[in-house]
Amino acid sequence: GGPASFIAPLQIGKIPIVVPRQKEFDEHVNNHQLEFCKAVEERMGNIIVVEEIDTLQDFLNKYMIMVNEKRKLLESNNSTFCTRLKEIIGEMIE
Repeated sequence: GGPASFIAPLQIGKIPIVVPRQKEFDEHVNNHQLEFCKAVEERMGNIIVVEEIDTLQDFLNKYMIMVNEKRKLLESNNSTFCTRLKEIIGEMIE
């Protein structure tokens, strides 16, 4: 669940499933990995966070559906950004 564990897949255009280590299972000293991963998932939309290991199989079974949904959102955000940037540049040139 640390950034080093999912940076490589992101760099090659993949959407990784991330399972952060958690304090309640004595896997880490606090929940900073969980908090960080949830923030990245919410803000960037380019990772899938699994909080409960019992649900991992469900995430694996639905992976392609989730990835396709996330990619649609990412493309939409990119398109919106590019359109707005073009408008801003156009306004600056005028």
